Amino acid sequence: MITKESGQYLVEIAKKAILTYLDEGRKIEIPKDCPEELKEKLGVFVTLNKNEMLRGCIGYPEPVETAIQATINVAISAAFEDPRFNPLIKEEYDDITLEVTVLTKPEILEVDDPQEYLDKIEIGKDGLIIQKGFSRGLLLPQVATENNMNVEEFLEHTCMKAGISSDSWLDASCDVYTFQGQIFK
Repeated sequence: MITKESGQYLVEIAKKAILTYLDEGRKIEIPKDCPEELKEKLGVFVTLNKNEMLRGCIGYPEPVETAIQATINVAISAAFEDPRFNPLIKEEYDDITLEVTVLTKPEILEVDDPQEYLDKIEIGKDGLIIQKGFSRGLLLPQVATENNMNVEEFLEHTCMKAGISSDSWLDASCDVYTFQGQIFK
């Protein structure tokens, strides 16, 4: 994964991206001093919280852009385009805490029986993606620990995030992927 210093750099870039968009309505350029390792394609999520409550969270689960470009893009999306929230306004900026999660590439969990997921998923380490047909939901690793979920609850909530019934993970036509994340605040 990436170094702690590079992770902190991403947090600062995410803050700068949001503030610049608030002030000037434009996307920042990739800084010249960007660490080399952040030019690698990685999955990235940016989460905004206000008063310990979710205020926006958007990301790329797959490594489709460089970590630095992905961070800039998803920071702006989390602040202004998360459909669950109104766009961030200038008066809120100082009340926002921000976290950047850099992801490993998702890997499908191969099982003969869906009950095996209960032994293969590690709370606090694994994030989940559940896909059934065109429906897909993702929960970051920290969601399970922050909400005191066990593995079954984590699976159920990821199904609900995908917009499918909470027990869909038991269906053989449902694919379950795990990934890990490095969290920087």
